[in-house]
Amino acid sequence: MIDHPDQDHVLIIEDDKRLAELTRDYLENNGFRVTIEADGAKGVERIMELAPDLVILDLMLPGEDGLSICRRVRPNFAGPIMMLTARTDDLDQVLGLEMGADDYVPKPVQPRVLLARMRALLRRADAPAAPNGEVRLQFSNLEIDSATREAWLDGERIDLTSAEFDLLWLLARNAGTVLTREEIFNDLRGIKYDGQDRSIDVRVSRIRPKIGDDPHQPHRIKTVRSKGYLFVKDS
Repeated sequence: MIDHPDQDHVLIIEDDKRLAELTRDYLENNGFRVTIEADGAKGVERIMELAPDLVILDLMLPGEDGLSICRRVRPNFAGPIMMLTARTDDLDQVLGLEMGADDYVPKPVQPRVLLARMRALLRRADAPAAPNGEVRLQFSNLEIDSATREAWLDGERIDLTSAEFDLLWLLARNAGTVLTREEIFNDLRGIKYDGQDRSIDVRVSRIRPKIGDDPHQPHRIKTVRSKGYLFVKDS
């Protein structure tokens, strides 16, 4: 397949050779450029070397597991990471998200579903501006810029994953309005909330201390019982 510079580059870190190759073929037929790495021990090095647009990362790998790879690479790689695994334990999903994964997809997954979720992650890289066209929002000592996809607290850059930035920006550009989990889920992932997915709650809990919020008595991102989350304009 001929590579084109405008193709999104996907790195698949997966030791199941047949699955990796089938996934590669499907993605290449849908316009992606794909690289496969089977050895978990080389995962971090390959991500940093290739700087792909998106990583599909298996949880169980020889050499180094997906959770460890995600945790180690996150401080230096801001692109979306999709964790793919045959294990469906809820704890694994929470751990994956806490390590910095942007999405967690159980195997087996239908190719078209995988493709849709990948495109949703990549689409979020082009964060929408605020309703009034603003690309930078400021709340006291917190600044958020959708053009650079960066945020600062007291002038210091905040270390946010791609998914964390997307959620923070969504809440901030709707400051003063309660957003339900259904609304957040639909906006960020383009699919309906199933009532059980905990990814939004996990990300909020990770964002709060990064923006100076007290996790036990938050003043910036408040939980509205039985409804969702409220980003407070001024605190």
